[in-house]
Amino acid sequence: MIAYFNGRYLPKEEIALSPDDRGFLFADGLYEVARSYLGRLFELDAHLRRLSYGAEHLRMPRTDFSELAEVCARLLAENNLQNQDALIYIQVTRGAPPARLHHFPPTETPLTVYASAKAFQPDLALQQKGATVVLVPDQRWARCDLKTVGLTANVLAAEQAQAEGALEALFVRDGCVMEGSRTSLLIARGETVIAPPLTNYILGSITRQAVERLCCREGIAFRPAPIFLERLTEADELMLAGTTLEVTPIVRVKGIARTWEAGPLTRRLQAAFKTIV
Repeated sequence: MIAYFNGRYLPKEEIALSPDDRGFLFADGLYEVARSYLGRLFELDAHLRRLSYGAEHLRMPRTDFSELAEVCARLLAENNLQNQDALIYIQVTRGAPPARLHHFPPTETPLTVYASAKAFQPDLALQQKGATVVLVPDQRWARCDLKTVGLTANVLAAEQAQAEGALEALFVRDGCVMEGSRTSLLIARGETVIAPPLTNYILGSITRQAVERLCCREGIAFRPAPIFLERLTEADELMLAGTTLEVTPIVRVKGIARTWEAGPLTRRLQAAFKTIV
């Protein structure tokens, strides 16, 4: 695999990260995961805008990463991925200063910028049959709107889901279901799709944005509103939305007596999503 590291294209196994890198020491960094469909990068500009948003709020000395669009395209070519589906991974950290200090290093410290591309095969059967999820307390920090590499709470939640035979874990905070460890949550009541309001506790999902636009195109009402755990059983449909899962129905929430099926709005959105990828 050929990857990108600080301006160079190298075999991945030749890339060496400094032990002084702040991403390694402090999780002081950001990341993005984007999809490529048969060589076409999906919503990459939106991913790079979110990366810039994170860099601005982490007060990094650089916030423009527009050159990574060309980097991602070249990585597809370097790895012969133009004719298949692929995942692009991007990570930016505050770099490797000479001393381990909690405060920011000198502004001239170069950022560490890494990107890679690999083949990806989506689980189409899962999108048809649906997923099981678990509920976990939301123990993350208060800036979930920043896509940082500090994912310890997400890792623990994902491991709990794995241990319980579920695909995903949904975070619950103050009686509201927020989002998954790596996905967004959507529900349908009647003819309306509902998503948790975007706050500092919710990541601005690129796939969720695409689904909201599709709802507008398809004449489906879309409404941001809190999703209360105690009223979750009133939802007619439950969905996960994410880069790797696209739109995937939830058919079971562990600990809740009722089950769900992939309903008409889920199927409409799945079909509509295929038209834009």
